[in-house]
Amino acid sequence: MKTYVPKKGEVKRAWRLIDAEGKVLGRVAAEAARLLRGKHKPQYTPYLDCGDHVIIVNAAKAKVTGQKAEQKKYYRHSGQPGSLKETTYKEMVAKHPERAMLLAVKGMLPHNRLGRLLATKVRVYAGPDHPHQAQNPKPHVVGEKDREQ
Repeated sequence: MKTYVPKKGEVKRAWRLIDAEGKVLGRVAAEAARLLRGKHKPQYTPYLDCGDHVIIVNAAKAKVTGQKAEQKKYYRHSGQPGSLKETTYKEMVAKHPERAMLLAVKGMLPHNRLGRLLATKVRVYAGPDHPHQAQNPKPHVVGEKDREQ
């Protein structure tokens, strides 16, 4: 018996909508990464892009547990000596509300070509509005297990 490998045209892509209001940052990011990879589909293949497009709204209202708002740090470096910058989660959400969620999702994707491709299929918005009504995204509840047949 041969192993089934989906072809490019056989993968059906949907648009998923995740509302992050009041939900934990890491749990929302993990669910978004699962949908982006396509792990909820029976034809999931680890080395292919089988996933859906994901829209995350209300990213500014996602919460973190414990003391992470003050203790969680984001680092960036330009490559020049002495140019390491650090930002706390609270400062990041105040200045760029979408960026913390986007970095959390990217960190849960593979760190290779496939991960960079999948990262282009996630859209994060700080508020409840998004410009993707034409795609008719299906609302997705974080923690809800769904299997497509």
